[in-house]
This record gives sequence, structure tokens and C-alpha cells, in this order.
Amino acid sequence: MSLDIDRSTDGVLTADAHLVQSFANLHALKQNDARTVIVGAEGAFVTDGDGSQLIDGIGGLWCVNVGHRRSEIIEAINDQLNTLDYYSTFYNFTHPTAAALAAKIAELAPGHLNAVHFGNSGSVANDSAIRILHHYYNRLGKSNKKLVLSRHGAYHGSTYLAMAMTTPGYSEGWDKAENLVHHLRCPHHWREGDGMSEAEFLDVLLADAKDRIETLGAENIACFIAEPIQGAGGLIVPPEGYHAKMGALCQAYDIKYITDEVVTSFGRLGHFFASKDVFGVQPDIITTAKGLTSGYQPLSATIISDEIHEVISGDGAMFLHGMTYSGHPAASAAALANIALMESEGIPQRVQTTGKRFEHNLRGLADLDIVGEVRGSHFMMGIEFVKDKERKTPFEPDEQIGLRIARAAQQRGLIARPLGNILILSPTLIMTEELIDQTAAILREAITEVQGTL
Repeated sequence: MSLDIDRSTDGVLTADAHLVQSFANLHALKQNDARTVIVGAEGAFVTDGDGSQLIDGIGGLWCVNVGHRRSEIIEAINDQLNTLDYYSTFYNFTHPTAAALAAKIAELAPGHLNAVHFGNSGSVANDSAIRILHHYYNRLGKSNKKLVLSRHGAYHGSTYLAMAMTTPGYSEGWDKAENLVHHLRCPHHWREGDGMSEAEFLDVLLADAKDRIETLGAENIACFIAEPIQGAGGLIVPPEGYHAKMGALCQAYDIKYITDEVVTSFGRLGHFFASKDVFGVQPDIITTAKGLTSGYQPLSATIISDEIHEVISGDGAMFLHGMTYSGHPAASAAALANIALMESEGIPQRVQTTGKRFEHNLRGLADLDIVGEVRGSHFMMGIEFVKDKERKTPFEPDEQIGLRIARAAQQRGLIARPLGNILILSPTLIMTEELIDQTAAILREAITEVQGTL
């Protein structure tokens, strides 16, 4: 069976004109069809429609952690489909693969997080966390506890509720759930610190959170949700100690702490989960997706504490939430094979070395005139470009500086993700030292080229 792919009159591979692409300027795509068509992948590389091999500097979309075309995962999916292609996990039905995966995730998750609910995306995992907590507090007779604390610069997904928790800029021109979510100050010291030391800025962030809690009333707040490192909102790393102190503050006010580890889990920061091992906080809920299957199948998980699970599974409780594909057999098989690969090859442990080399090499780009800040950790890095380093003056949106540098990098064999004045790198976790050095060299050439045109 052949795949029918549209081709232009000169035979160049194009995308299907009927596909509505995500987070894209649809009008611009209609005018010039400026798409990059990916037709193949292997290891740390992808192949475009022209046959060019490109370093996958964004890991698909933060997710192809173990690299492309790993036969172990592909065969596990195929074997599962040949055994049980699909059955639901509704009512009293279950199947061995979803059950085994839930047990494995509980083993890897920190502390008392032992109950796992499956979805099919990070957005759904975050929506599920809120729905579960609202039900939890209803069961406790605390039905006023509904509000959600998020942060400016956050990204928690694009479903209706997740978008409300996401930084306001992502919802421009779009509706979202109103009056439920309140955003705390952005924890970006370089941009928001205003001359303060990092420790002083941390005190300001904690004071802002405490003030907002007391203004809204802790009796009305269900939870605080936070990415360990904010991803699509600008690759923002909070001050050291931020998460641990925010966790203590939430505990003092009976506010549940949700860590959105959709991006940071499964090895990207050198651990299966980063919340406790890297940032010193024990959350009440962790949400994860992306690296859970390394993108080979759509799957997410909302991992909840024993205490929350005890309440929602008590006598007379009905869990009226779920998706048709929750715990899909093929997706569960992909995740189990993916985790087995990570464990057998020691990928998270390897990232503790290779990821630091990647981070070090990219930080070396800070000597370029338009590089204002290089930030992030391991294989989760961002580069922010400015007109004036001393004043941190941003480029105007119509200058499309990130996009121009991304295009210059792609011409040299590297896919990077532009986000306004920021370039994001989140490659596969199997990058060799040679590829890491090559990536940094390409970025230097691309930035220098664009810098020379300004």
C-alpha cells in the first residue's frame, strides 16, 4: 500500500493542503507552502522531502528521547497489536500491558506517587490533574477549593483548561476557561530580576505567591501547577531553591503541588523524574507525556499520591473521568519498551555527562553580540537574542530573529525551534560528543550569519 503524498508540478514533495497544522500561520502556509516535510528518521537525524539529513535538534517536539527508529519499541508495538490491538480501561476492564506500565511508573516516580491515570497528551494529563483534585476536594467537603495557581511564562497545553493555565500570550485571539486560573510572577531572574540578586528575587517571588494566596483565600485554592523548567513559555529556569520553597509554602496553606513533567521527565535532565532528584520538591501529582514513549505512541500519565487516591477511591466514589484511549495497549507497550531501553542503556545517567557537555557548548555562544542569555539545563536549552546586551533590548516581533536563525541553522543541517526572539534546543538524548560539538558549531555559524545582516 502506498502513501498518497501531494507533489507540486515540478515534483518537489509538499505537505497535504488539507492538513490543518498546529501553532502555524495558516495564511502564510496557503500563500507559499513554506513547509518542511519530514519523510524519514534514524537515530538523532531526520530526512526531509529533498533527501537532506538534518540533526533533530528539537527531538520531534521535546519527545524523541531514545532516538528515532528504535527496533525494540517498534517490535513491542507490533507484538502487542498482534496479541491485543485494543481494549478499554473503563469500568472493570483492564489489560496486562497498561497494568504493568502503571506499576513501572509508580516504581520510578518519587515518594508516595503510586496511582497512575493514563491519557493521550500532556494537555489531557494536566486537565486530568485539575479534574481529579476538584473531585478530591468535593469528596472532603471542601467544594470551594477550585482555583488554580500558575505562572506567567508557563505552558501546560492547548486544551481549554490547560490553555487557561498557560502563559496568557498563547491564548491571544482565543477563548479559554475564565476566572479559574491566577498567574503568579514569572520566575525569570535575568529578565524580571531588576538588579536583584537571585536570592533576593526568590524572596520576591515567594512574597508574591504568599500575597496572592492570602488575597484569594487558601480555602478557595486547589493547587499550584509548575514546570520544573518552563519550556514553551521561554525556557525559563527559576532561582535555585524555588520549587522546594514553593512546595513548603503550598503545604503550609493546604494547596496541592502539581509538577508538570511533560518535558522534563524520562531523562531530559538526567533522571527519570526531575521534581525531587533535581529540584528538591515532593509533589502531590506529577504529569508526564512526551518522553514516556519517546513519541512512538501518544500517551500521557497523571501520577497521584496515595493520599489523593485513597480519597477518590473511597466508599461511594465514582471516578467519572477517562478517555477512550486511556492506557491503550500499543501505547503502553511502547512505553514499557522505551523505559526498558533507557534502563538497559543507562540513558538518564549518560545524559548527566553528555547533557552537561551540550549545555556547556551552548553557553559558549554567549560571546556573540546578539546573544543576550543562554539558559536551561542538559538537553533542554534556550538562547534569547537581543539588540543591546547591556539594556537587554528585545528585537521587534516583525524582525523574526528566531525564525531567521532557525532557517540559517536548517540550511546547515540542524533543526532548531524558533519562539519569537528565542531559539529552543531539545534534541534526542542519544547525541554523541561529536554531534553535540557539531550542533554548537552550526548554531554559531547561523547566529553569526544573521547577526551580520542586522
